[in-house]
Amino acid sequence: MKAIQLLGQKSLRMAEVPIPEINENEALLKVRAASICGTDVRMYLNGYKGVTEETPLVLCHEFSGDIVKTGVNVTSLRPGMKVSVAPNMGCGTCDMCVSGNTHLCRHISSFGVTMDGGLQEYVKIPAEAIRQGNVILLDEKISYQEAALVEPLSCVYNGQKLLGAPVGADTLIIGMGPIGIMHIMVARLFGAGRILVTDLNMDRLHKAKELFPDVIAIEGDVMEGLHKNGLEGVDVCIIAAPSAIAQAQSLAYMNMNGKLLFFGGLPQGKENVPINTNLIHYRQLTIQGCTKQNLAEYRLCAKLVNEGRIPLGLIMSDAYSADEFQTAFDNAAAAKGLKHVIEF
Repeated sequence: MKAIQLLGQKSLRMAEVPIPEINENEALLKVRAASICGTDVRMYLNGYKGVTEETPLVLCHEFSGDIVKTGVNVTSLRPGMKVSVAPNMGCGTCDMCVSGNTHLCRHISSFGVTMDGGLQEYVKIPAEAIRQGNVILLDEKISYQEAALVEPLSCVYNGQKLLGAPVGADTLIIGMGPIGIMHIMVARLFGAGRILVTDLNMDRLHKAKELFPDVIAIEGDVMEGLHKNGLEGVDVCIIAAPSAIAQAQSLAYMNMNGKLLFFGGLPQGKENVPINTNLIHYRQLTIQGCTKQNLAEYRLCAKLVNEGRIPLGLIMSDAYSADEFQTAFDNAAAAKGLKHVIEF
């Protein structure tokens, strides 16, 4: 089968490798769509610990496909099922796992990070993924491309649920990449009031306005943009961009009792951000972090997409054949368009 392997910094190759063998407790998935995300791009641009030409890694934790084979002890799956796969598996016995938050396990295993992911024609689904409920059955109405995007959508949902924004909150979203667009969708779902958006990339900002004409697009200085729209500040600010500057500046945009979500991780070497803690103190601000999603959130988001309540198809920019993997990564790294999906 074909497998797209990371060999090191800015080094990918198409390899021919054996189709995985499964045991009696595992399943085999035929990958139909694999989406490139920011994590994949960072690992491609910067390399990843332990990944070399001798020890390559197949990237991608956002993928969907069809079950084609199951072990004799697997009763919850059968060949022909259309599924997506939540990528994170916990140990199953620690406090985080028994609380239902397997994604926060200290011994987590993840497709595309600690094991080969979805940029290959077939993926072995391990026993722990089947046992913990990571394999989600999909309705025929949802496309494979949309199904691959359930994973980032559920990350967005997790962040906004943790944030707990009140209904009607004026909301500023910084960063209009695919994650920022998903934050618009989920903020509307949670009952946001006015939604304001900004990005240094004008193409992405204009695309957000095209997709959602009711959002308020701010070009240039954010405070000036707020004032032009009759606002002294916002109730909620979501930083959906890997920008230390955006995080530091965001506190000044907030109303009293405002809530901030630092959604995206920052590049290595830029993790320490100077912030004005007096703004946190005197405005009674809340800063929330988030990471990944639990299985309940993943299942709920799959349900919302199945039912057509979250239009993930809007985020699709381009689909590529497996042989076009380098173009797909180049476009994703250059922030061209929104989501780039490789189809097998």
